[in-house]
This record gives sequence, C-alpha cells and structure tokens, in this order.
Amino acid sequence: MKLVLFGATGMVGSRIATEASARGHQVVAVSRSGQSPVPGVASTAADASDPAKVAELVAGADAVGSACVPPRDGSDPREPFLVLNQSLVDGVRTAGVRRLVIVGGAGTLEVAPGQAACDLPDFPETYLPEALAHRDALAFYRAYVDDLDWTYISPAAEIGPGERTGEFRIGGDRMLTDAEGRSRISAEDYAMAFVDQLEMPVHPNGRMSVAY
Repeated sequence: MKLVLFGATGMVGSRIATEASARGHQVVAVSRSGQSPVPGVASTAADASDPAKVAELVAGADAVGSACVPPRDGSDPREPFLVLNQSLVDGVRTAGVRRLVIVGGAGTLEVAPGQAACDLPDFPETYLPEALAHRDALAFYRAYVDDLDWTYISPAAEIGPGERTGEFRIGGDRMLTDAEGRSRISAEDYAMAFVDQLEMPVHPNGRMSVAY
C-alpha cells in the first residue's frame, strides 16, 4: 500500500510512519519541514492547507493519513484547522483517492451521553482551544464528507511515547477508561490501531477511539 502521511514528523505522525514502514508499506512523509521521521522513508515539504499541492502529492496513493494538529502558537486554532481539513479533503477528492484516516482529538469523546469531555467545567483551559478545533473538524467530516471512505481516530485522554504492546481496546464516541479510571494509550499502540484501519477498515465514515 502506498500511504501519503501529512504531519509525519510530529509525536504521533512519526510513529504512524514508523509502524506503516515496518509493515512493508510505501510511505511518503509530508511535513512543513520536509524531514523524514524514519530512515529510508521518502519525505517532502508541503502544507496540507494547499489543496492543489495535496492533490499533486496524493495522486496514485492507496490511502492518505493526516496527523496534522491545530496551530499551537497562542492564536485561535479553530478556523485555521478547519480550513486545513477542508483543503485536505478537497485535494484528496481531486486526486481521486478514496481512503482517508485522520488523527483526532480526545476532548470530543463523550464522558456521559451527549456530553463531551471538553464540555466539562474542569476541562483544562490550556487544551480547550485545540479540543474545540478538533470538534469543528469532526463535525465537518460528519456533515460534508460522504464521498470518501474516512475514519477519524480519537486517542485516549492521555497519549505519549511509550511501549508498543499490541494490547488495546477499540471504541466509538465514548471515552474508554481502564480499571483505575484512567484513559490512556501509548503513541506506539495508537499508531498500530491507525495502520490497522488503513489496512482493514472496520469503521468507515465515522469516529473510533483507542485506549487501554
């Protein structure tokens, strides 16, 4: 499988590139820096907000992945991140690629029926703008992207570098927690779940979640 991965040099994106490459897939790592996150993986510099460039890069790919994150420069990230996702979809459509898998956010996961984590009064203020940006992006996919085979994958509330265990649970819109009440996943195991969905999609046109 040929995978074009945007946001490939970030904490999660680099692990997705590593996992996909280790499984024998052809990975093209796309980032603003153009650096390769994995030795031997082809890389190029581009901005996912440029739909024409997206279309050029993904032409002929079997699947497209997005590990892009909202701006973290202190500005309001909601509109720029929504535009990025709209541009990404436009480019994928133009190129005629059907499969798109997106790294989502955890703040949009439900902690009670109809109540997202980011709606709680004690949700960390530092993370709220990014959570709302992810909510806008998910709403866009659900409302306007019915012509692509997309999957939006939310991680657990806690995600960071760790071990690749291969032991995790797959859920839907509800936030998964372990026996101690924690919602967590390593970036390595998240990457496994992400590439699993690229290889054998079982959550088309919707959101899934990954946690221990």
